[in-house]
Amino acid sequence: MKAWQIQSFGIDQLVLADLPQPRPGRGEVLVKVHAVSLNYRDLRMVLGLYNPKMALPRIPCSDGAGEVVELGEGVTEVAKGQRVAGIFMQNWLDGDPTAEKTRGALGGDIDGMLAEYVVLRQSGVVTIPEHLPYEEGATLPCAGVTAWNALENAAHVKPGEVVVTQGTGGVSIFGLQFAKIAGATVIGTSSSDEKLERAKALGLDAGLNYRQSPEWAKWVQKQTNDRGADLIVEVGGAGTFSQSLQAVRMGGTVAQIGVLSQSDQPLPVPLILHRQVRIHGVYVGSRAHFESMNQAITAHQIRPVVDRVFPMSQARAGLKAMEKGVHFGKIVIQVVA
Repeated sequence: MKAWQIQSFGIDQLVLADLPQPRPGRGEVLVKVHAVSLNYRDLRMVLGLYNPKMALPRIPCSDGAGEVVELGEGVTEVAKGQRVAGIFMQNWLDGDPTAEKTRGALGGDIDGMLAEYVVLRQSGVVTIPEHLPYEEGATLPCAGVTAWNALENAAHVKPGEVVVTQGTGGVSIFGLQFAKIAGATVIGTSSSDEKLERAKALGLDAGLNYRQSPEWAKWVQKQTNDRGADLIVEVGGAGTFSQSLQAVRMGGTVAQIGVLSQSDQPLPVPLILHRQVRIHGVYVGSRAHFESMNQAITAHQIRPVVDRVFPMSQARAGLKAMEKGVHFGKIVIQVVA
């Protein structure tokens, strides 16, 4: 079978290798992968920035969807022909995270999804919603579950509350979609006026170009009559964290997700104290989170936003597009046409 491997770090160093097709063991299933979606984590993994000590070679990418084509002995929870996606952390099935549960992340701790076939435990896959093609189903395991976890578990967003999204990448667009079905008002930032208009077509209530107005917290305060937002979906990292603390309401939540930017400014601890802000780190979620998200996606017929689809042979080009940051929503690699 064909599989992309990190044999040494760098996008141009990725190797499209011929590997033996795996076979499922007891309690495992063989998945014929149809599509894989890219996350910023995957890019950092390939570049050697996420875990420079990662054992190589490694098949990258945590997010993929495909068809179960073979069952190992003792498999009772999954059927042949079932359309599934792998869960991000193969050991986190339910409950609060622990060190043990958060081991086994696809495309990092263990081989990922950027291959024609993968073997996963029967507990490590979930059925994707029937109305989604594989390309859209492949976007769910990391970006979708992360946004769902931030809104439903970190903040318990309710109708009438205000949610702030940053940018128009995968997590932020899912955050917008999930916040709207929760009945929230969603305001967001982007470096592109064109992307803000596209986001408004998905329900964004107001948008601001942060390149033109870098102190966007003042805008959030104005939009909320100086109350502040109930939830900030914080994907920027250190470079945006201070603005998020200034934009959130007293007692509100900053769901800290991303590490897209850096800052040499000190951590603004007084803002956290004075505003009594809840900082909730969100690192994807469990199988149970994934299943509850899928129920909502099905009930509301949500369609993930796919910006571009690259063929398997052009996986490097997909990662380079991710590196440029010009996408809106998700970038997908089509493994099987």
